[in-house]
Amino acid sequence: METRYLQTLIKAAEVGSFSKASQELHITQSAASQRVKFLEDLFGHQLLDRSGQQLKLTDAGEIVVRHARDILDAEQQLRKEIESLDGQKHISVGTTPTFGTAYLPQALNRFILQNTDLADIKFNFGTPEQALGGLERNDFDIAVLEHCDTLDLKGKVAFRLPPDDLVFISSPELGIPEGEIDIDALFPFRIFVRKEGCSSRQLLRGNLSESSFSLEAFAGVVTSDDLRLTIQTVIGGSGVTFMSRSLVTDHLETGALRAHYVKGMTQQRNRTMVTNVRREEDEILQQLIECIYKVYPPEALDNIGYDAETGFESLRITD
Repeated sequence: METRYLQTLIKAAEVGSFSKASQELHITQSAASQRVKFLEDLFGHQLLDRSGQQLKLTDAGEIVVRHARDILDAEQQLRKEIESLDGQKHISVGTTPTFGTAYLPQALNRFILQNTDLADIKFNFGTPEQALGGLERNDFDIAVLEHCDTLDLKGKVAFRLPPDDLVFISSPELGIPEGEIDIDALFPFRIFVRKEGCSSRQLLRGNLSESSFSLEAFAGVVTSDDLRLTIQTVIGGSGVTFMSRSLVTDHLETGALRAHYVKGMTQQRNRTMVTNVRREEDEILQQLIECIYKVYPPEALDNIGYDAETGFESLRITD
């Protein structure tokens, strides 16, 4: 039996449908369904209850998933130990696009300089759910993500990073006043937003809802998953967007873009590093975590209680 069948069962149970599971696993919906059916035939029990709007694990499914997680962990550990025989180091990172664009290159550069014998680094951009899912499947050694909601950290160790500030941005040619504004000053323009599942879109939609508005209040809505393309399009005067200030710092300083804060809106989200508990003592992973902290200015770390003597251990999230 291939472990990818177990991964498919876990994912289908997590997201509640074969359609969503197939999208995240990059397979067809039919393949996802057939993999679970194979397991059901193998064990002689129905593993997923398909009677409701969402897939749910049966009692037999709960048992299989519990052992499947142990099997996948053992498989990953086996691979790591075999890889270590050649004396080379390997690491994989799952991250949301904002951190991956604004901070990960600096952290990786520092990390690579400290580990010249590093055999390979793998990283993947995705939504918070995809990053955590990859960690769960052992595709990643560490996940770094921005998020609005509380994370399900069962079996995980998390480390708090400085929060991420988001701003509305526009080209000066649109004539929107810089600084604090009312939300209706933005409505005459097209807005560029991230895809569903991204926390910036989630935060924006929540803010609008609290003021009894929706995305339809804007002159138009463009969904774009390319951050750099969105920035260049907004610089060109084609609309506004809502994104991390860290992505446009240089453009704000040169005056190519203006930043706007909307009165009464929450424009900050959490940022967290997450690893599996069994990797907590992994030396190379600890080095990467340290390198990630060092890309932030000292004052940003002070604001989250960083302790220079105990390092990242003081920032472990246990609640």
